[in-house]
Amino acid sequence: MSVRSAPRILILPGWQNSGPDHWQSRWERLYGYQRVEQHDWMRPLRGDWIAQLEDVLLADEAPAVLVAHSLGCIQVAAWAAHSRNTGRVQAALLVAPPDVERDDLRQQLPGWAPVAQQALPFRSILVASSDDPFGAFDRAAERARQWRSALLASARAAISMPTLAWATGPKVICSCKTYSRNPEHGHEKTQGPWPRTRSPAGPHGAGPRHR
Repeated sequence: MSVRSAPRILILPGWQNSGPDHWQSRWERLYGYQRVEQHDWMRPLRGDWIAQLEDVLLADEAPAVLVAHSLGCIQVAAWAAHSRNTGRVQAALLVAPPDVERDDLRQQLPGWAPVAQQALPFRSILVASSDDPFGAFDRAAERARQWRSALLASARAAISMPTLAWATGPKVICSCKTYSRNPEHGHEKTQGPWPRTRSPAGPHGAGPRHR
């Protein structure tokens, strides 16, 4: 693999894929990023999703940056825990990982729990909110510690909607590739074109809304 190769940006949507107005789809249209397609978006199989990511990474010698949303974040962790080709990934942006170990989601997404807890072998930023209905902020913070990801709090609307801040894809990717990991705590604050918010309930934020 050439160290001079420009990285590919791979879009990893979550359960049911990302629709045309989703920020991932917006980035794909604006910047030509590549979506990793799945055989079945409605009934996701963890092994199949991992294999699809592996195949896409092996199809090109260029390094990759992974841009994952929701279940795509869990996919990244599962793939990294089993693949021998993690060196092909430079960095990952992990937005709104769901708590698939929660009882209701465990039933809707069988086979995705337990979540891989190994530290990711590449730089990563995890973006979470205090009002995500699919996972509490403290659970996301726990994942950031386990995966050794930089943790960033953001407004729920910024995670789910194509706001102006989320349209600045290349700047966000640059922040993801260049942050410095804290060797003691495993994650730290980072700077970038992020829509920020303060957690309203202390360091762990509020619990999720139930569907």
